Amino acid sequence: MKKVYLVANGDLRLSADRICEQAQSEMERKLIASLEREGVKVVRAHQYDPVKKHGFIDSQKYGIEVFRSIPKDAPLVVAEAVWEYTQHILPGLITHRGPILTVANWSGTWPGLVGLLNINASLTKAGKKYSTIWSENFDDEFFLKGIRSWLKNGSISHDVTHVRPYEDGEISKAEAREGIESAREIMDKKAIMGIFDEGCMGMYNAIIPDELLQPLGIFKERLSQSTLYAKMQTVTDSEAQKIYDWLKAKGMKFNLGSNGETDLTENQIIQQCKMYIAALRIADEFGCAFIGIQYQQGLKDLCPASDLAEGLFNNVDRPPVYHEETKRELFAGEALPHFNEADELAGVDALVTNRVWRRLGYPPETTLHDIRWGRHFKGDGLDDFVWVFEISGSIPAAHIEGGYSEAVSERQPPVYFKLGGGTLKGVSKPGNIVWSRMFIEGGKLKYDIGLGKAVKLPEKETEERLNLTNHEWPIMHAVLEGVTRDQMMARHKANHIQVAYAPDEQSARRALYVKAAAMNELGVEVYICGKV
Repeated sequence: MKKVYLVANGDLRLSADRICEQAQSEMERKLIASLEREGVKVVRAHQYDPVKKHGFIDSQKYGIEVFRSIPKDAPLVVAEAVWEYTQHILPGLITHRGPILTVANWSGTWPGLVGLLNINASLTKAGKKYSTIWSENFDDEFFLKGIRSWLKNGSISHDVTHVRPYEDGEISKAEAREGIESAREIMDKKAIMGIFDEGCMGMYNAIIPDELLQPLGIFKERLSQSTLYAKMQTVTDSEAQKIYDWLKAKGMKFNLGSNGETDLTENQIIQQCKMYIAALRIADEFGCAFIGIQYQQGLKDLCPASDLAEGLFNNVDRPPVYHEETKRELFAGEALPHFNEADELAGVDALVTNRVWRRLGYPPETTLHDIRWGRHFKGDGLDDFVWVFEISGSIPAAHIEGGYSEAVSERQPPVYFKLGGGTLKGVSKPGNIVWSRMFIEGGKLKYDIGLGKAVKLPEKETEERLNLTNHEWPIMHAVLEGVTRDQMMARHKANHIQVAYAPDEQSARRALYVKAAAMNELGVEVYICGKV
């Protein structure tokens, strides 16, 4: 290759693209310099817009227009320094005939890694061949070896020897039976997925076609965000106040201010409590076993963020909500599994986890995180690569050391959340975790699962990681068993990862195999990742 075309995909929100422009430009400068040192001419397929004040592809319409100017057989580089909406460039990528390379910066502050994983997962689901690479400064040996391979051969091979297919015979009969019975309970009794609008933030990879979902015994109830908003209007202020009072009585802290445009206010929290009540009532009305809220587009222009409610749903110990007429407590003593950002694959994973963990007698709280970033940490008995898992708003209080008493709610960033709303944040408690991810490849549901530990880092290191990423959001310091940084990036086909705690190492291994058996019984292709 002597000439390559470059595209930069961005957010749908103008405010986000403007703030991220400088980071994208700096990333491209380093990337282009590295490619030019290899004797390659780089042509940027679209230019900086002086009116919008950024140079991103910021809509599907504009993406289609840009790809008309790119030769169909030309080598193409997708440079990602920030979060992006994959739908903007997916039509062009799917129909492109030349070799495709997705590239991300290794940065916590600028979540190009999250955007890269979303693009990669979407291309995988679409059956489109691509290569991928990541780097901090685009001059390290790993990166240079990768791009030289791509420039020469049109492909990059990564080490994924940590992955092996699950086999029925590798677990005990008792574990197999527990997994099979969990799966058959779902298939026989069936389960309804309540989805408040699909396709959050262009995540094509996060939508399960009905023909793949229904054989699992799971069926979609397609609900609208407008239905949720309308239901919120039927919730009284006093009902919402009781939720808020319950949280304060538990010791949860709310960092309040007086300017609603930049601060978290009590009115925003009351609206979030109304959403919590409304969603539970709708879930009960439609018989939903688990729900997902899109929020980012649509609801963001009507009401505060969905995050506080989402963290509460996933916790067994949560404020009680009652039926409007009968006053029956809804989902009493249960967590209602919720999948953030309408990621249906994570939702199915959460449902199965909930059923398996309850069968095993383990705390059933689950959450999904972005695979945000990570770096090596040495000290306090640790000498390992420690990931930053961080979801944009909330985790169940049971995942926080100290529970609600150590949970804090901070205002969501105004650049993404105009109408505000609080998070449910904290540092995830140390302990044994089972991590997992469902994805679509070759028209089939596939599933990766492995073991890990949430670890405790010194307060200074935790604070630095929060400041490098998003201080408003909950964080988990995660070490994955037998999986390197680059192996994880090479294999993972999603921007999200699912985590659940187990009481100890033996319990975690047991839970992993029971869940693997359950997924296998559901007809999903299961892969064990790392050291088990």
